[in-house]
Amino acid sequence: MFPTRPLILVSKSPRRRQLLQEAGFTFRVEALEVDESFSADMPVESVAEHLALRKARAARHLIQEDEILLSADSVVIREGRIYNKPQSYEEAFDMLRALSGQRHTVITGVCLLSTEKERSFSDRSEVFFEPLGDEEIDFYIRRYRPFDKAGAYGVQEWIGLCKISRIEGSYANVMGLPVHRVYAELKAF
Repeated sequence: MFPTRPLILVSKSPRRRQLLQEAGFTFRVEALEVDESFSADMPVESVAEHLALRKARAARHLIQEDEILLSADSVVIREGRIYNKPQSYEEAFDMLRALSGQRHTVITGVCLLSTEKERSFSDRSEVFFEPLGDEEIDFYIRRYRPFDKAGAYGVQEWIGLCKISRIEGSYANVMGLPVHRVYAELKAF
C-alpha cells in the first residue's frame, strides 16, 4: 500500500523534490534556514543523519495533526574527510581534483517526524570517479555551477554521465534521497 498521509518535504533541494515527484509522492515543500554545523569530533558517518534530525526538529512547528515531515542531508566522504557544498570556484575545483580517479562515499541521512514519533536513518553509496583533467573540471564548474551540491557535483549531470564508472548502492541516494528507503520507512511509519 502506498503511503497516504500528507507529507512535508523540508528541503531547498530541487533534486529531492524531483525524486519524490517522480516516485509519485504527494507533498508540499517548506524550506528553512538551519545551522548545518557539526562537532569536529563527530564520526563523519553520523553527520548526515545528525543534520537531517536537526532540520526536522527545527521544522517541527510546521506539522499538522496527520502530516509527516521529511528532512534529509547528504555528505560526500573521502578518506575520513567531508566534502560539503563548495563556497567558491576554487573550492569546487579542489574538491573535484581530490575526487578525480578515486572512490568516495555518499551518505544521505533522513528523518521522518510526526506529532507522535520520530524515525531517522541513513543510506550509503560508493561512487567511483574516472580521472578528471583540469580542463574537464573547469568545464564542469563553469557549465553546471555545482555550488549547491555536496562534493561539488551532481550525479545526474555531465560528471555522472561521463566520469562516474560505477556506483555501489542507490543512484537516488547519490542524487540526494534514498527513495527506496524513504518509501519503505513511510509504509512502516
